[in-house]
Amino acid sequence: MRVISFACQKGAAGKTTLVGHVGVQAELAGAGPVVLLDTDQQGALAEWWNSRQPEQPAFAHAVIDQLTETIAQLRDMGFGLCIIDSASAISPTVEQVIAISDLVVIPCRPSPHDLRAATKTIDLVDGLGKQKVFVLNGATEGDRLTEEARAVLSEAGPVSPVAIFNHPDYADSMFDGLTVMETTPDGDCAREITALWDFLAGILGQTAPQVTDGPFTARHGTSG
Repeated sequence: MRVISFACQKGAAGKTTLVGHVGVQAELAGAGPVVLLDTDQQGALAEWWNSRQPEQPAFAHAVIDQLTETIAQLRDMGFGLCIIDSASAISPTVEQVIAISDLVVIPCRPSPHDLRAATKTIDLVDGLGKQKVFVLNGATEGDRLTEEARAVLSEAGPVSPVAIFNHPDYADSMFDGLTVMETTPDGDCAREITALWDFLAGILGQTAPQVTDGPFTARHGTSG
């Protein structure tokens, strides 16, 4: 099982929306079975998943001090990919999430505040020696700030060539426990997420998987 985490020190970066969308697309692309793991105390991902009708991707809720054991259990249950939504703060919780990840995705909105806030996340990921990639989220096509943000982030690591543009379809789909691939599969947003997953899958394929062992204590398919 491969583990991708979405981490960002600043709130409102769009982590939960991206986790849900990437998880669904990874399942559609045959990278599963996919399980989503919510380690954010706000529980937004759990609320979204609980409102879903489709059964995939699966969902698990982890007690943070049992995170390694949870990952081991999910691996033994046969999941091929685990995608983790982390808290919007630099904390021991986020550090534990990053430590068990094969790939850390850092969403960043193209604004000076978001770029400055990304520094702490970058330092933590680099300090743990983990592979990272940036995704510009909430971007505006042709906007000068978007291109400047891409240039700044590229100095710290790889940036997804696929930017996620600011579009209401993303939030609208999440209200119903769905994603744009399920509500507007032929739309531009669905094509963005498809291309983003293709990029992440390529990066993940070049990253050595982590190996964890331990007792099995996770709760699968429940919000808590």
